[in-house]
Amino acid sequence: MSKEYPHQIALLGLGTIGLSMLAMHLRRPDTSITVYDPRPDTETQIRTNLPSILEFTASATASGSETNIVDHLFKISRLKLAPTLQEAVTKATIIQEQSPEVTVSKQALWKEVMRFAKHDAHLWSSSSGIAASAQGATCDPADGVGERLLVAHPFNPPHIMPLVEVVPGPETAVERVEFVKGYFGGIPGPGSVDGQTGAHYRPVTLHKEVPGFVGNRLAFALLREACSLVGEGVVSARDLDAIVTASVGPRWAGSGVFESYHAGGGEGGIGAFLQKLEPTIQDVWDDLGQIGIQGDQAWREMVVRQTEEAYGPSTAESRKKKEEMLREVIEMQKKTWAS
Repeated sequence: MSKEYPHQIALLGLGTIGLSMLAMHLRRPDTSITVYDPRPDTETQIRTNLPSILEFTASATASGSETNIVDHLFKISRLKLAPTLQEAVTKATIIQEQSPEVTVSKQALWKEVMRFAKHDAHLWSSSSGIAASAQGATCDPADGVGERLLVAHPFNPPHIMPLVEVVPGPETAVERVEFVKGYFGGIPGPGSVDGQTGAHYRPVTLHKEVPGFVGNRLAFALLREACSLVGEGVVSARDLDAIVTASVGPRWAGSGVFESYHAGGGEGGIGAFLQKLEPTIQDVWDDLGQIGIQGDQAWREMVVRQTEEAYGPSTAESRKKKEEMLREVIEMQKKTWAS
């Protein structure tokens, strides 16, 4: 017998991120999710992949004795498949899209959504770099899209990684921002029972819209310099990874950029650090690689070849091992979050 859930979510798009977001939403016991994706294999994708990323918990299954979690979710109507966009969004209190990273595609999707959505529904995009103001630019202002639409950008994979970048547009209402922060802040972490667990997700609000937001800008800046160093023959791809995992990786996992250098400055903090190392920092900044991904392809070929030689193909088994490592690192981090 089905019941009404406070949060009725329409999840639009079930690629890698969408499937992981589905698992994330299901961790809250007060949610039901309707999935819409025009691909014919959507149900197969769910049945094949969801059980491996959604833990068998009481909050997810509503019964410790269930052996087929997907059948059970369908049976109690916590999980539904919608044949049309209209059916997916009409009753939704939250609409979250995971469509391709193409501005015009997202604009077209939101225009279609607004034909059927409730006037007070929360509108979220999982975009990794396209601002909410750009996505809603072609919608009718009378629909209030500007006040309701924001980016809730998870870091991949969302069912494990704690970060959610909340990026409102210039017109997004403050209460909409507070709602999304409270929603994600209330999602239990992996392995929870009956939704009882400490804080796992860390929603962070950005004060301005910038391409790529913050997490990806930092990651892509490091990626560019890494590609430049390998392309220039300074270091191999494998050794560059060894340098990262043996130096800044462990440090930043526990402290972050500014806190780490603040500690590195001793009694004078980050101010002293910047003063002491100013010549070296400036020399490095002036010499950073300026490669372009659409320019000379020699560095790209070298990076791809060396990475593939070092690590071989990416397999389900290798990805699982990395996810297990991520879980362990995040559990270690949680010990410092409350302090």
